[in-house]
Amino acid sequence: MKTAAKVFIIIGMVFGFYLIFPLVIGILALKKLDEAKTKDELILMGILTLILCSLLGGLFMLLVKEEDLAGNVQPAAPQSNNEQKEEPKT
Repeated sequence: MKTAAKVFIIIGMVFGFYLIFPLVIGILALKKLDEAKTKDELILMGILTLILCSLLGGLFMLLVKEEDLAGNVQPAAPQSNNEQKEEPKT
């Protein structure tokens, strides 16, 4: 969802290049998508994007899942050394 929101926001910015609102709102929305840690942080910018920049981009921004956001990134699990050990030769 996050990637789809970014794509449609950029498309809205490209088609609305002659207006100032889509460019400003689009840039702010893309930054907010990267920095947001909870879904609640995206509501205002999602509504502004929905109205002023891109209908689909704003809709996807409002529907983004919590696990897609920056605050919910899980660190990679450490690999166990059991698989990498070689058996001693006799």
